This record gives sequence, C-alpha cells and structure tokens, in this order.
Amino acid sequence: MITLFGLGAGFGLPEISPFVTKTEVQLKMAGLAYRKQRAMPPSSPKGQLPYIDDQGAVVADSTFIRAHLERKYGFDFDEGLDIEARAHAWAFERMIEHHIYFGLVGARWVDPVNFAKGPAHFFDGAPEEKRERLREDAQFRVAENYLISGLGRHAPDEDVDLAARSLRALSVQLGDKPYLLGERPCGTDATAFAVLAGLMTPFFESELRRRAESFDNLTAYVSRMMAQYYPEFAWDRQAEAA
Repeated sequence: MITLFGLGAGFGLPEISPFVTKTEVQLKMAGLAYRKQRAMPPSSPKGQLPYIDDQGAVVADSTFIRAHLERKYGFDFDEGLDIEARAHAWAFERMIEHHIYFGLVGARWVDPVNFAKGPAHFFDGAPEEKRERLREDAQFRVAENYLISGLGRHAPDEDVDLAARSLRALSVQLGDKPYLLGERPCGTDATAFAVLAGLMTPFFESELRRRAESFDNLTAYVSRMMAQYYPEFAWDRQAEAA
C-alpha cells in the first residue's frame, strides 16, 4: 500500500498543505489504496511535503508523484483530453502553483495575525527556549520565498490584485462546467481545488479570501470537489459557522 506523508488536518481543512491535498485527491481519482502518515518537511528527501512511500519506492514532490502513479499504475489523469486541452491543463497548473499559491502563502505566513493563529503553532512542540526563534526563522524563510516569487515585492493591495487576476482567469476557464476542462475531473482539478480550498477556509481572514469568494463558480466548485473527495468533511457547515 502507498503511504502518503503530509501535515494532516487543520486550519479548517482536511489537510493543511495544498500540495499534499493535490496528491491525496489524485490518489482518490486513481482509485489507489493508501494510508496517511503525519510528517514534517525535514523528513522528506526534498525537504518538502508531500512525499510517498510506494512499497519501498520513495517519491517526493507532488508533480513527480503524479508522474510515478501514471507510469507505475497506468492511470492517465488527463484521459479524454486532446493535446491542446492537455497544454491548457498544464499552463493553468503552473499558474495556480506559481502564482495563486504564493498569494495563499502571503495570507497565511506574512500576515502577522494569520501567522500567529496558524503556522506559528507548527512549533508548539519545540523546546520552549527554542520555540520563538524557530518560529521567527521559519517565517523569515517563507517571507523570503514570497519575495522571490514576485508577489512579495509589491504593496499588500497590489499583490492581492495580481493574484485576483489569476483567480479571474481560473473562473473564466471553469465557466459553468463542473470541472476545469469539461465534464470529468483532470489532474489540474486536484491542484485547483487544493489551493482554492486553502484560500477559502473560514479559519483565516484575508482580502484574497474575500476576492476568491467573490467568484461564485469557484466557491461552488470547491464545495462540489470537497463533497466528492472528502465527503466526511463538514466543509459547508464550517463555512456557515464562520
């Protein structure tokens, strides 16, 4: 059986990490049996989550995990898509992971209120004398990556405006379809759902969350995907209680 290593549930989500969520949804799409095990990034071969152990084969990074699953199990996550649609799926996945995702990073890690409420608690188990320094170091490293991504070089309202333009592009691509590329989910739907759910969780307040929720088809899409792949998770009830 495949073992998927991730952060686990939290922040009002069935899985804290969008990239772990992406891989977990793709495992569900492929109908592959797996078990979940909690881990922290330093345990991964690439220093990031997710990674999997597939009967002794350890694969890190969600994109390479997908390639491994397709190669080993013969599952095509983009089955039914022609070459042009596959190119669109790849382009949207890159936009989501390299643009919208960093908007989520800014909202969670750079905003001091959200950081204290969420990511700061990753270090609660550290020795008390080291805890605050570990929090500061981690926040500094993530903020540095946010700067490198490009979004972090702009004023707070400007970076939200840029990320919202990508959200609008995603909304236009989805339209009134059930999934991004048509009537059946493709691999990029796992990515889009994971990042959008991470933005829309009621756990964090942010302007980017409000912008994301202004696209009715994206909010409906997240609720639909959550019901399909995490039916046991009370997403709508949490949203109503927020």
